[in-house]
Parts: sequence; C-alpha cells; structure tokens
Amino acid sequence: MTDNALPKGYEPSEVEERWLAYWEENKTFTPEPDADKESYSIVIPPPNVTGKLHMGHALNLTLQDILCRYHRQQGKKVLWVPGTDHAGIATQNVVEKSLAKEGKTRDDVGREAFIERVWAWKEEYGNAILNQIRRMGASVDWTRTRFTMDEGLSKAVREVFVSLYEEGLIYKGNYIINWCPRCHTALADIEVEHKEIPGGLYEVRYPLADGSGDVVIATTRPETIPGDTAVAVHPEDERYTHLVGKKLILPLLNREIPIIADPYVDREFGTACLKVTPAHDMNDFALGKKHGLETIQVIDDKGIMTEAAGSDFAGLDRFACRDKILTMLKDGGFLVEQKEYAHSVGHCYRCNTAIEPYVSKQWFVSTAPLAKAARKAVEDGRTSIFPAHWDKTYFEWLDNIRDWCISRQIWWGHRIPAWMCEDCDKLIVAKEDPRVCPHCAGTHLVQEEDVLDTWFSSALWPFSTLGWPDKTPELAAFYPTSVLVTGFDILFFWVARMMMMGLHFMEEIPFHHVYIHALVRDAQGKKMSKSTGNVIDPLTTIEKFGTDAFRFTLTSFAAMGRDIKLAEDRIEGYRHFINKIWNAARFSLMHLDDQTPELDTEQAVTGLHHVWIMNRLEEVKKEVQHALEGYLFNEYAGTMYQFMWHEFCDWYLEMIKPELYGEDEAVRDRARSCLRHVLREILILLHPVVPFVSQEIWSHLPGMGQENLALEPYPAFHPVFEDKEAARQMQLLQQVVVAVRNIRSELGVEPAKKLTLLMKARGADAACVQHHQQEIANLARLESLVVKEHLEPPKGCATAVVKGHELYVPLEGMVDFDAELARLSKELGKLTKELDRVSGKLANKHFLAKAPQDVIAKEEAKAREFGEKRDKLEALQARLREIVGE
Repeated sequence: MTDNALPKGYEPSEVEERWLAYWEENKTFTPEPDADKESYSIVIPPPNVTGKLHMGHALNLTLQDILCRYHRQQGKKVLWVPGTDHAGIATQNVVEKSLAKEGKTRDDVGREAFIERVWAWKEEYGNAILNQIRRMGASVDWTRTRFTMDEGLSKAVREVFVSLYEEGLIYKGNYIINWCPRCHTALADIEVEHKEIPGGLYEVRYPLADGSGDVVIATTRPETIPGDTAVAVHPEDERYTHLVGKKLILPLLNREIPIIADPYVDREFGTACLKVTPAHDMNDFALGKKHGLETIQVIDDKGIMTEAAGSDFAGLDRFACRDKILTMLKDGGFLVEQKEYAHSVGHCYRCNTAIEPYVSKQWFVSTAPLAKAARKAVEDGRTSIFPAHWDKTYFEWLDNIRDWCISRQIWWGHRIPAWMCEDCDKLIVAKEDPRVCPHCAGTHLVQEEDVLDTWFSSALWPFSTLGWPDKTPELAAFYPTSVLVTGFDILFFWVARMMMMGLHFMEEIPFHHVYIHALVRDAQGKKMSKSTGNVIDPLTTIEKFGTDAFRFTLTSFAAMGRDIKLAEDRIEGYRHFINKIWNAARFSLMHLDDQTPELDTEQAVTGLHHVWIMNRLEEVKKEVQHALEGYLFNEYAGTMYQFMWHEFCDWYLEMIKPELYGEDEAVRDRARSCLRHVLREILILLHPVVPFVSQEIWSHLPGMGQENLALEPYPAFHPVFEDKEAARQMQLLQQVVVAVRNIRSELGVEPAKKLTLLMKARGADAACVQHHQQEIANLARLESLVVKEHLEPPKGCATAVVKGHELYVPLEGMVDFDAELARLSKELGKLTKELDRVSGKLANKHFLAKAPQDVIAKEEAKAREFGEKRDKLEALQARLREIVGE
C-alpha cells in the first residue's frame, strides 16, 4: 500500500513536466491514419509566429483539448494538428523594427537578405508559442506540426492560386482598396478596425458655374475636396432636381464638376448634397464607375498629397492638408459651418494607422461563386455553427461579400506565382517557376513583387496540413475535420474562407461543426489590454496555480455565448478544488491495494450510500457525455465539481469511513471495491479538463493495468447500478443532516456538543430515517434521534421542515440565549450605523456628482452588503426570540 501513497501536497510543475515527457515519448497523441476507423480531427487555429500565449489562446486550447481527450476515450482515432501562421504584416513589422535599431530599412538590405533575416527570426523566436501551447497540456501530435510557409503548404498555395486563376476566379485589376500608409500595403475589408473618432462635419459652398447660386455639401474629409469629380443629389429631392446636369466650380481649384442624380444619396444626412471623390471613398468609387466620372488620385500611398491636389497642397501630409484647406476655405468665404462630429474611421488592424481608400492595381479572388456553396453548407446543416445565432452573422457576411483583395505589398509571405515576360508582355501564372515564356520562349521573366494575404494560406489549413494536393493517408482518414474551435473575431477572416476553399477544392466541407467561444475579459467585464493594465498572463498563472486549476477555471466559465469574467481569486478557488481531488484520492489510496476486490458490475451493490453513489455515477457519466457532445463546457465542469466535491467527498467518503476503519472484513472489502470503482471512473471523467492531476493519481491507483490514462476508454454504462429510490432516500437523509448542521451553525452550537433530534414523520420517510439513524447520527453529530408520528415540540428548541416533516432540536444547555440576543442586538446597532452612513453618502447629490464612478460603485456594493447582513441578523434575532418564547 505504501507504493500507492500520494505525497501530502500536489506539486503541479514537477508532475506536469513529467507527464508531458511521458506522453511525447510514448507517442500517445500520434495516431496512425486508418480510413476505415472512426476518426476525430481538429486543426489548431494557427497562432502567429510573433505571438505570445494570451487568454484567448488559453481558452481555445483548453476547449480543444477537452474535446480531443474525450473523443479518444470514445475509442476514435484522434488527430489534433498543431502549427503556426507566418503572419505576413505582423512578422515583417517585427523584423523591420529590429532593422531600424541598426539604422537600416528593408530596402537597405534588399529582398533576399531581408527574407533570410525573417526566417532566422522565425527559427529563433517563432517556436516559443509552441512551447507555450505545450505548457497548456495540449494533446496535439507534435510530429505533424505545420507552418503556413512549409514546403508542403507552399505547394498547396501555388496549386490553389493557379487553379483559381485558370478558372477565372483570380484576376488583376484597378480597384479601390483599403490601404495602410504605415505598412504600405493593401488590407482586406475585414482587416480594417472601425473606431468612433471625434472630428468635424464641415459644410462647404460650391458655386454654380453660371453664377446663379451655389449648393452646400457636408464632408468629414475636406482634404479630399481636390479629388472631387461631381456632386450627387437624390433624383427625387425636389430641392435640387432643377440643378441636375449643371456645373459647379470646385472651391480653391476652380475646376468645373457636374451635378449628378443618384438614389444612393441619403436625403437625411447633412445638406443632402454629396461630394463624389472616386479615388478616395469606397462608395464614391462605385458611383464614379456608374456615372463614368474621372478618378483623380490626390493622396498617395504614403498619405501625402499628390501634384493632382494642386500646388498649394502637394507634398503635405493628408492631415496637415486638412488644416490648410479649412483655413483657405474660411478665408475664401466657402466654409459655411463647422461642427463637432464623431464618426467611424477605419484603422489598420496591425499598426492602428487610419487607413486610406486607395485605387491601385491588385490581385483579387472573385468570391461570389465560392460564397454560394459556403452559405448552402451551413443552410443545409452539413456544417453546424454553435451557438446557432452566429449563423445570421455568417450569412450576412456571405450575402454582402466583395471580391477579396489578396495581394500585399510586403516581402514576407507567399510570393504571387505570376511572371511578366518582358519579351512579349504576356502574363505567366504557373505552379513551378518558369525558365522560359510559354508564349514566346523568351527568357526575360520578372516575377510579381507582391505576396499573398496571410489569410489565403490560412484558408487552406484544414486540408493543406493533411498533405493536399497529394492524396495522403492523413487526408483520407482525417478530412473533413470534426470541429473548428475559434473566437468570433475571425469568423469572416478565416472560417468563411476555409469553407469556400474546402468546398471548392475538396468538394467537401472542411469541418462538421464550428464552435465559437466567447471573449475572456477581466473581473469587471472589460477587455484585457496592456494599456489598461488588466491583463492576466496565462504563463504566470500556470506557474502560480498550476495548469489544471487554470484550465478548470476557464472551462467552468465557458458558457456558450457568454463572455468570461476572469479574476485571479477565481483561479485560486479552483486550485482548492484540485487540492480537494488530490486529498480525496490520497485518503482513498490509503485504503486500497492490489488485493482490493474488483467490483462486480453485473450485480447491484448493497448499502444505501453505495447504491446512491453508484446511481449518481451513472447519471454523471450521462451528464458529462451530453455536455461534451453539445459543447456545454461549463456544464461539464459544473457536473464534475458538484459530484467530486459535494457528493463524493462531502458525503460518500464521510459515510464509508466507519466501514473502512471497522472490524467487519466483508463490509470493509465492499467499501474498498466500491471506492476504487468510483475513484477510477471519476479520474477518467475528470481527465479531459484536468489531465495532469488525474494522470498522476491514476498512476498510483492499484490494479489499473493501463498506466496511460489518456488512452483509457470512457467508463461503460451499468444499468444495474441505476436506482431512483436510493437517490430519493439519500436526498431525505442529506436534507435532515443539513437542517441539523444549519441549526448548529446559525445558533453557534459548538461542534463538540452532540445534539438530540426529534422528527415528526410517518410512512416510508419515517422508516427510512429510522433505518439509517446511525449514519444520520454520525454525520450530524447526534446523541440521539427519535422518529415518531405524533410529537409536541419541547420548550427552547429550534425547528426545521424537511419534505413536510417537522424537525425539533432541543437547545437548552446548548445555547446561552440571553447572551446571544445581546450580542446580536449590539452587532445590529453597529451595522445600522454603518448602513446609515453609506446610505447618506449615496443620497448626497454633491457626492454623486463629484465622486469617480468606481468610488460610487464601491459605496453601492457596501450598502448592498450591509443591507443583506442586517436582514440575516434580524432573521436570526427573530428566530431566537421565537425559540425562547419572547
């Protein structure tokens, strides 16, 4: 038995590293592909190589790992593919900053040397996040680790690009795009973060060319006025219909522009006259195309005004130009009104620079044909999204999809496989680098400078990581994948695009389910950010509390569709739960050895507490299965917490102690065999969420055979142990014991003093209590227990009601009623003063007007706390008075 003993305290760091190494050495998570066997597969949302583990990653990894470990228990071939994303713009920015410290730019070192430098950086720092993923206990197959610029994945990228180009779904053309003047690259619509920015709304007078008057336009961007090529009005706006077709003089530039009519104009906004700047506004670009307007570029790719803006403004920064134009408009009498106005401005998701709509030649994917199939797959249920309300968002995005700009003006990434032949001016798009032009046999070929959007390679992740375009055993066995677990913020960036690419190239959905988890916020529900100083670091948390406590905390709060409010004290609370598991197992192992009889699972057990725990165990197995099959992670954690702590530890272990320490060998063996069976199955059920502590305890459990808990099957169901009557009887006993314990606690009866319990009951409940009076007496610390149909309450007793039956606990000699009433009266007096003080503050208008919001919130919390405490003390005071007959 000594070999089975657990150390007194659980030491997470030592245990975790030992079992991580064990699982890796034994290739526990490296499945052999078998297309004929049921599989379960997940591809990890690849974190950026620049990344560091944050709370979103920690939650995402925990939920995926729970699913993988659970489905291994179900006997499936489980593959969880890890990997990282090259993260084009983000990684290039990091390396450029490193160069800047040396006083160099990427242009100084040249493309080839710069790319070599990025690869060197990736090799040195890029795998750090993989080690952090390992610390979370992720049961991934490290032998199949992928990187979006691996040779195999690069081959897949070229295959897809060329195929889409040949199908006419990739094209190059002039189009207005989101442009980052800081990163010097195009951004897709969904890479633009919109923020409310305080600014101005400016009304500007545009004179009619014939001198008959003017119209007034409203704009938030006066710096784009030099690029105006029309003013639009609504065709049904009677104020302006007579002006359609006339010419206006553009203020400051004295260029004539037409007045056009278009139903796009909002008659309720501003003056209902819309300046049209096709080169610098997405909607204006469409209007310009529709009406054949000129496109005049007045802001360049660095955010500097061009020559086309006029000599007064050329060379100015766009925001400096705004100030100068406003001054000149005012001086010239063109500025009618200026007022404060907050409006939404797009910013680069990487560097937070205000983006500039910019017309340039870019590569695009024609997405409409691909989007139809992606929509239909969710509509007809081939792919299900959890929670289901995300369907609507997914459909809205696909229904309003624009062509996807896939070219980026950076160097780090998949270089577009397109070449221009300088001999015949023809474009070549090819899977392999061409040596000669297929059109003219010329050899002067120049490759496209741009690279592909990072999300292009990520969109292929579910099948490229399994070996596509080759027909690999992994692809046959593990595609489509089972589920994608991801945050809602990349539903469009990534999920929809994987759906489009998977359906197009594999003719099959990339995943059966998509589970969208919520955000992890701070305790007040605020988003975690470095600037607000409210970030909880996962690695620091793991060092402090252990991985299992951290994982269990995240899982406990992972309710579907509800953000997680996380605080360190919550993690500490669940560390106590891990210690509870450890201590319960330690106690159990003291009584178990290789001679412990095996429980006969074909035959019902005897003894109410044994029958009850077996029945509950059967229920818990069903509840866990239901929760994990339906992505109800918090319900899974809640079920295990309740069962482990409040049923197994609080009740079952307490009830079997007399048997374990008793003289009757048969009774002791029955208790030991039941205990081992229950503990064994608890460890299997807990393993998906707390893999380390469960595995460590398992390795000490005698007679298990299989050392590797990660490969242990899910506990079998045993209908013979189901017993609803035992559950009913046990509930009655528990309620009686709790009622007595509450009386003892509320009235301050010392634990050492044994009480008498009188119970007025009849029928089956009376018989049940009488039959189990010894167990009740042990648990409630009773000297005697009397059950009768007819009872009068003795003087000076506390009362309670359980299932309609009256309980009487005589308290004479147990409680000094006079002293207790005096103490309560004194405490209530102090509490009332405190409550009056706080209430006075909150009634003070001056305090409410001047005090910071957090100070007011603290006072309100105090008022609630004092009020609740007062109510409890008054109720207790009333109860005592009732007992003494006042």
